[in-house]
Amino acid sequence: IEGFLPGQLVVFLMHLHDLQRPVYLTRHGESLFNVENRIGGDPDLSPAGQAYAANLRSWVAEHLPTTQPLTVWTSTLRRTAQTAQGLGRATRAWKLLDEIDAGDCDGWTYGEVAERMPADFHARKADKFRYRYPRGESYQDLIARLEPVVLELERQQEPVLVIAHQAVLRALYGYFMDRAPADVPHLEMPLHTVIELEPKAYGCEEVRHPLPL
Repeated sequence: IEGFLPGQLVVFLMHLHDLQRPVYLTRHGESLFNVENRIGGDPDLSPAGQAYAANLRSWVAEHLPTTQPLTVWTSTLRRTAQTAQGLGRATRAWKLLDEIDAGDCDGWTYGEVAERMPADFHARKADKFRYRYPRGESYQDLIARLEPVVLELERQQEPVLVIAHQAVLRALYGYFMDRAPADVPHLEMPLHTVIELEPKAYGCEEVRHPLPL
């Protein structure tokens, strides 16, 4: 059986996507590592990222008032917690939502990877889906790691806002939008944008909400 998730989940998943409740996906606000083009780490938000967190609070207050149910999920990394700060909603921090593990390359720039590990740099460009950082993860590994998150999202009766990381959100978006796994590493997942997904019986409807700083 081929597909986004392993075959043992197919029977379960056949009965899902039938709850018409939205899932909201957004990356954390810009981090200090984003500014420096560094991989992974646990940096704080940049000033622009802090501005996005404030804009996200305003957007949630306007579009999802406290009279409407909403749960917020974050990773355990600081930049997602800082983005969620002040939303005033029940928040759950998931280790499973942490960014793809860059292993030995954690904290490096892509330029440093190219200079210090040229073979790995080119291997990743050749097959970004299966390439695994030394002592780290591949996108294929990440998708397997996120299976419990996907199943828990499907069980939710109420809207969920997921504040996570580029690779993680690519994988979640790819699942809900039924994208081929090999396409997942190349999906556009911009900063400072809320992606609203409305699961339907045969797929999802998508609306993107860029929040200008």
